[in-house]
Amino acid sequence: MKEINGEEKETEQRISEIERNTNETQIRISINLDGTGKRKINTQIGFLDHMLDLLAKNAMIDLDVQAKGDMDIDEHHTVEDIGIVLGMALKAAVGDKKGIRRYGTMILPMDDVLALVSMDFAGRFAFVFDAEFNREKVGDMATELVYDFFDALAQNAGLNLQIKLLTEGRNDHHKIEAIFKAFGRALRQAVEIDKRAKESIPSTKGVL
Repeated sequence: MKEINGEEKETEQRISEIERNTNETQIRISINLDGTGKRKINTQIGFLDHMLDLLAKNAMIDLDVQAKGDMDIDEHHTVEDIGIVLGMALKAAVGDKKGIRRYGTMILPMDDVLALVSMDFAGRFAFVFDAEFNREKVGDMATELVYDFFDALAQNAGLNLQIKLLTEGRNDHHKIEAIFKAFGRALRQAVEIDKRAKESIPSTKGVL
């Protein structure tokens, strides 16, 4: 919302829709950064559906993810390509980044786990991931693909993204869930419009 002549008027919502089709996957993602946390998610991978549901709820974004992939091979192409398209959708929705806070950091507890996620919408890619898992899979998703998902997302969104488990924890489901929730909360901070600088690019360069 912005105020014009003493009245609040709706500002244009920051939305995007990206469709990407390859010989391995067909993915369509739409996103509204100014949403309320509405989710419609179907990735063919139950555990990833659950994680993206948590991400969107904690980020307070509207997220629609529809994906089909070569699951007869394994889930790798689908998970990584969803990361690619979600990164592209975030980059498109955030636009020229005018008024955003740019940085977001969350330290989030979940039972025995404490997860740190910190990000910078700098337009420059960097990715640090410091988390280890004991199980090969949680549900129907390989735990090694958590890295691949966030790496692909950060590359395509132009994010400096750092993820770290601050406590070792014992439950891999909790570890991954804490990471996705913390990412959502940090994303909410980073893309939020700063009312004190809503007409400004958050950089001394004047561009991001």
